[in-house]
Amino acid sequence: MGRLRRSRTHHARRDVHRAARTRDRTKDLDQVQDDLLYHKKKLQVQPLDEEKPGLGQYYCIECAKYYETQVALNTHTKSKVHKRRLKELKQGAYTSAEAERVSGKTAPDNRQRGVEDVVARFGGSVDVSGVKVLQAPVNGVEVDRAPLDL
Repeated sequence: MGRLRRSRTHHARRDVHRAARTRDRTKDLDQVQDDLLYHKKKLQVQPLDEEKPGLGQYYCIECAKYYETQVALNTHTKSKVHKRRLKELKQGAYTSAEAERVSGKTAPDNRQRGVEDVVARFGGSVDVSGVKVLQAPVNGVEVDRAPLDL
């Protein structure tokens, strides 16, 4: 009989990694866009806070991150990470309204399509509001027909 294999040892580290991922998580794009729209002036000029890096004075609003010095903040604004974040913010955040529109859960648009073309082909005109359809004269007699309510 051979030697016993030692047990796999990474199972106890799972929670440590999960906590680190949660702690290092940055704000999502929609949260940053709200900050840029409503809280920009408040975030640019913050009171001194000993708990934050650089006493809370050097903050990148787009990346939602504090820096120790002005030099570090300037270096960050020139970096690819910051420029990539600016590009993502220009595209806009993915909203729930957009998700509903893509999935087809928006209010249905049940208007008839192509009615204007058909009426124009037969010489009549269409009131776009859908209230009244005017037909071309038939044997010299004007005919007005209201649209059918189904």
